Amino acid sequence: MRTYFAKLNDQNIVVDVHVVSPEFMAENPDRYTGVWVETFYNLPNKTYAAVGDTYDYDTQDFIAPLPVE
Repeated sequence: MRTYFAKLNDQNIVVDVHVVSPEFMAENPDRYTGVWVETFYNLPNKTYAAVGDTYDYDTQDFIAPLPVE
């Protein structure tokens, strides 16, 4: 089973997304520094993370940036 994680910067903005197991992340802490949160591509009530999205800790979901006009 594939597991997806999004790396957040200090403003909760997604800066990277990786397909990696939680075990591999735990075994390689030098490669996965910072804050990583799991993201799901196949859940109807969750948004799959994309670079530039903001993570909302209250809803535990990702919010896409507003389009620039």
